[in-house]
Amino acid sequence: MTVPDHDTIIVGAGFSGIGAAINLDKAGLGDYAIIEAGEGPGGTWYWNTYPGIAVDIPSFSYQFSFEKSADWSRTYAPGRELRAYAEHCVDKYGLRPRIRFSTKVLGAAFDDHENLWRVELDSGDTLTSRFLINACGVLITPRLPDIDGVDSFAGVTMHTARWDHELDLTGKRVAVIGTGASAVQVIPEIAPKVSQLTVFQRTPIWCFPKFDVPLSGPAQRLMRLPGGSTLQRWLSQAYVELTFTLPAQYFTVNPMAKNMSKVGESFLRKQVRDPQVRAKLTPDYAVGCKRPGFHNGYLATYNRDNVELVTEPIDKITGSGVATVDGATRDVDVLILATGFKVMDTDEMPTYPVVGAGGRSWSEHWQQHRLQAYEGVSVPGFPNFFTVFGPYGYVGSSYFALIEAQTHHIVRCLARARREGARRVEVTQEANDRYFAEMMRKRHRQIFWQDNCRNANSYYFDKNGDVPIRPTTTLEAVWRSRRFPLADYAFSR
Repeated sequence: MTVPDHDTIIVGAGFSGIGAAINLDKAGLGDYAIIEAGEGPGGTWYWNTYPGIAVDIPSFSYQFSFEKSADWSRTYAPGRELRAYAEHCVDKYGLRPRIRFSTKVLGAAFDDHENLWRVELDSGDTLTSRFLINACGVLITPRLPDIDGVDSFAGVTMHTARWDHELDLTGKRVAVIGTGASAVQVIPEIAPKVSQLTVFQRTPIWCFPKFDVPLSGPAQRLMRLPGGSTLQRWLSQAYVELTFTLPAQYFTVNPMAKNMSKVGESFLRKQVRDPQVRAKLTPDYAVGCKRPGFHNGYLATYNRDNVELVTEPIDKITGSGVATVDGATRDVDVLILATGFKVMDTDEMPTYPVVGAGGRSWSEHWQQHRLQAYEGVSVPGFPNFFTVFGPYGYVGSSYFALIEAQTHHIVRCLARARREGARRVEVTQEANDRYFAEMMRKRHRQIFWQDNCRNANSYYFDKNGDVPIRPTTTLEAVWRSRRFPLADYAFSR
């Protein structure tokens, strides 16, 4: 019998991997290794460093409940502070010695005979573990646009997720393709520096004001008082739940949700002077159908003389610029791709191929059976494998609420396996089917299934037309992670 190198391997040292590791240690399951492709921890906040990057929910919610920071400088923390928070957590909880940085997982395969995982690394090593936790986030792998000639541009091409800080945009003619959440943050930052900024928009985004202010001395002192940071977190969580989770998940029974577009339209009228530009920036879908933006300067940027909003579809990219279907070509020096990430791509969830019991492919399984996972964590046919960000796990609030709920679920399974001496843990098909049926039964009340979402062009929708977001509140997701029946798993020696 092969003795594995580790009880558990965690793939990813973003906040999902950090949270999983900390909870394993708390449960006395500390024999693990973390594999991370980057040179440092942070995941999304390691890879994404474009100008203006910041969290889009209040800082008090965007942190672990057991490790509340008293160092946020603003109500919405900038990206550098989130990365520093990741470094802090890694060092405080002693994770750094167990992380292999600059190491990419090439693939993972389950050994049916030995009941363990063999994880192939780009270093040439193969590590074995009894259990494997996928903690790869979804805002990691850039999605390149499917535009003719995108590789032929003679100038500089840069995706927002791989920002080149040595490139000086001062005085340059710059084109930005995309107006999603990243573009909302980066466009106002670079507009004052460039000579000409051309923004190519396919689908407008709802943008709302952001109460982003420096935290005053009294507010920072409150974070350091016993119970002060907890109070701020609870108030922040309530705000997030009321402004997104409840309106999106209970749209059909929540009258407040139907009035949010009026708030967005009012903000747009106040920010943009030109009525024609304002019309181009007005979405024709309901708020919540796709991820909204929160920024106090994005919309007003289109009032600048050196900023042009183009809504004509792109025909192709030439060696010198961008050509649209109306025959116009705009010459540019720098092409910035704000085209998002491979979020619902079965080949990127996770970012490496996974082969389960009997040679079953993870990506092919999802292609054949649609995206689904029991409580967003486990899939039948893939023993000893758990994922933090699986289908129908996320409810739409803070990622940290998701991380804590899902890692609690995983730790319950691993603790039970240790108590029983189980070498194989697998969710039953019956439990998976029951959960998936429940998700289908409840999803009708979500915003995504209403007629006014047809034009959203949202990455929430996968190729099957599903939106694998759990149709519940955050509180219910947390409660279920602590109360789901362990009998839904088969534990065997």
